[in-house]
Amino acid sequence: MNYDNFKHKDLTEKIIKAFYKIYNTLGFGFLEKVYENAMFIELRNMGLFVEKQRRVKVFYEGNLVGDYCADLAVEEKVIVELKAAEALCEDH
Repeated sequence: MNYDNFKHKDLTEKIIKAFYKIYNTLGFGFLEKVYENAMFIELRNMGLFVEKQRRVKVFYEGNLVGDYCADLAVEEKVIVELKAAEALCEDH
């Protein structure tokens, strides 16, 4: 798959780089909140604007259908939803 045309490619590459640094430092086995806090710190250290537990209003055909709480919102462009699990399953 060619990722060159992905929206916010440079920003998502930074987010993925932060993830690998955290994973290589902390390893696995912690609750999601530990990784969320570490990602928040690492992304801010990279000079990015990051918000924790950002509320996002969700609209369908012009109608408000609910609220979503994003684990992290980066640069007001990318939502990061963190999961801590032993393996990925169909629900993820």
